[in-house]
Amino acid sequence: MTAFITSILEKIAGLSRWQKQAIVLFLDIILCVQSIWIAYSLRIGVWVYWDIAVQKVVLVAILTMLPVFYFVGVYNAIFRYAGSGMMKTLVRAFMVYSVPTVVIFAIIGLSGVPRTIGIIQPIIFFIMVGFSRVTARYLMVDVLGRNKFGGERKSFLIYGAGSAGQQVATSMRSEPTMQMRGFVDDDKRLNGQKLDGDKVFWSGNLPNLIEKYAVTDILLALPNISRKKRRLIVDQIQRFKVHVQTLPNMKDIVDGQVSFNDIRELDIEDLLGREPVTPNELLLGRTIVGKTVMVTGAGGSIGSELCRQIVLSGASKLLLFELSEFSLYQIEKELKKLHSENGLQGIEVVPILGSVSDPNRLMEVFELWQPDTVFHAAAYKHVPLVEANPVEGMRNNVLGTFEVANASYQSQISDFILISTDKAVRPTNMMGATKRCAEQVVQAFAEKDGTTKFSMVRFGNVLGSSGSVVPLFRQQIEMGGPITLTHKDVTRYFMTIPEASQLVIQAGGLAKGGEVFVLDMGKSVRIIDLARTMVQLSGLTVRSDDNPDGDIEIVEVGLRPGEKLYEELIIGNNPTQTIHDRIMMAHEKFVDWEGIVEILHEMRNCRDHHKAIALVQKLVPEFEHRRDNNKIEEAS
Repeated sequence: MTAFITSILEKIAGLSRWQKQAIVLFLDIILCVQSIWIAYSLRIGVWVYWDIAVQKVVLVAILTMLPVFYFVGVYNAIFRYAGSGMMKTLVRAFMVYSVPTVVIFAIIGLSGVPRTIGIIQPIIFFIMVGFSRVTARYLMVDVLGRNKFGGERKSFLIYGAGSAGQQVATSMRSEPTMQMRGFVDDDKRLNGQKLDGDKVFWSGNLPNLIEKYAVTDILLALPNISRKKRRLIVDQIQRFKVHVQTLPNMKDIVDGQVSFNDIRELDIEDLLGREPVTPNELLLGRTIVGKTVMVTGAGGSIGSELCRQIVLSGASKLLLFELSEFSLYQIEKELKKLHSENGLQGIEVVPILGSVSDPNRLMEVFELWQPDTVFHAAAYKHVPLVEANPVEGMRNNVLGTFEVANASYQSQISDFILISTDKAVRPTNMMGATKRCAEQVVQAFAEKDGTTKFSMVRFGNVLGSSGSVVPLFRQQIEMGGPITLTHKDVTRYFMTIPEASQLVIQAGGLAKGGEVFVLDMGKSVRIIDLARTMVQLSGLTVRSDDNPDGDIEIVEVGLRPGEKLYEELIIGNNPTQTIHDRIMMAHEKFVDWEGIVEILHEMRNCRDHHKAIALVQKLVPEFEHRRDNNKIEEAS
């Protein structure tokens, strides 16, 4: 019998759209006639199958139904996805349909037709049509969809018996690959209750539920909980061999309606367990509000987020200075969309192609647009690439910083903020050393007589930036491994890009001139622990000597040239706390102006890799270059 029903449904599913609409229209006419028959019989207390009164009602009802259902759009819906949207359409249709039936039958009246038919029939008709749509959805999804699917179904639980969980469950019912086992919630009072027909379990029973139902996936439908709470839940789940996914924050869901498509993999941001601090609006606006702001490297990871924050913070004009044409196009397009979606008025976004190493182009821009604040984020930051190209790394990171700072000084702008890195502290690679040189250039400018306040902000890894280990590990897991790890003892500080960018802007608001601001990055993270957690949350196990049958192997490949086991944020041991909880201030030595200028002159004329390294070491004596010289020769 099931095979027969399935074959009929498959034939219907194979029909063209207009043929399906014709079938539904025909069925609605039949339901309309049946509803009239039922309403009339109930009213007079005798089953009457057909008489002159029924004929009159049928004629009026069908002539009313056809145009109303057509113009309201009842037949534009895809019935297999019948849900709240379709029901709203039906409600609108029947509200319109009821008006003429009430007027004709209840107010004006027809001979032989009870007046209450104008009220009873629309109600019965609505119930029958609504039930038909729900039945059609069940047949097309549960019967046809699941019977056609021949693969293995995933057994899943939804963690969170709230509105978001309910919406996800509704969306998941149309997925033949997924079989829902119920909801899990921390509220013990909900244990045993039902939500939309699915049972709610207390989270304390999770181990038994995973074993009993052979659960393969858990979906976290908790879009508004804190990171700390999410981390506690993830710690509870990750010891089981289940794949854990989550919903984004509700503010990131555009229409407020949650669906299967909103589910995403857990990011490391979800696992940090660290809450972002509410920004200090005074500091956030001091260098931004009502000002012309320029961001170099505007298309990069940090530069682009700075631009987003600046657009939302009330700048009058934003200058996007970027070398890459594609990156500039992307960030300009995104900012225009952000501007439109938030109804922002009065801010002008100006895309500018140019190199920070080109002093003539920089002076053109400064003279034309007269920026008040400059955030200098442009830099070569990938350690291995700068190691292989030390001359270009030096020219871009050091000389480029000088040219932007010099243009700022000559133009007497208000604030210049350099975006630096923790790799500048006791550097062991060329990238970190060139960034420490850039810091000293800015410190030297701060000592000169002038109106510009020069400062710099130093922080560690930002999540989601280009070159981050997180997307690399995820890709390696999807490919079945192995995960490549440079060293089992490597640790790194991590911070989200939005938090880092907000803190950078606020640090700029604290500047008086010459400060090295250091962001509180929280606790350092062992990269091998991060890799293990990502494997476990993918529903897999780590292959090791203790578990030779595991799914994913973690392989050490050795430190890259110039890479450190541990990153530091402060050169000395005398950081000073500022008025912001997560911004500290360091006081560090630097080469004086005359010494800086002399070395920069040599850098401009340098095209030799070894000499470039030697010149950087003049500014950063603590830099011990550990790269094999033969590899430098090969890179050239």
